[in-house]
Amino acid sequence: GDLGQKYLVSGRRVSMRIWQNEPEGIEKRPSRRDYETAGYVISGRAELNLEGQKVVLEPGDSWLVPPDAEHSYKILEPFTAVEATAPPAQVHGRDAPG
Repeated sequence: GDLGQKYLVSGRRVSMRIWQNEPEGIEKRPSRRDYETAGYVISGRAELNLEGQKVVLEPGDSWLVPPDAEHSYKILEPFTAVEATAPPAQVHGRDAPG
């Protein structure tokens, strides 16, 4: 995808994607999405800022971003994670950069 993700599977109500080896230092600006995201860290570290709360994500950690919640993240070490989005992020332009 345009944001660096690879889609693994997609159904009508949920999709799954992977972020592989996202380089250290990448900072994604704050955004709000109309889908819910649940993720699991495979390797590396990232800082998630969710509605003003900062959480460091490490291997074995999981996270949840509710729909319409403001969030951003910064990659602290090369990062690989899987995410599920409901409804599917890539449908109807939901996953467009911005």
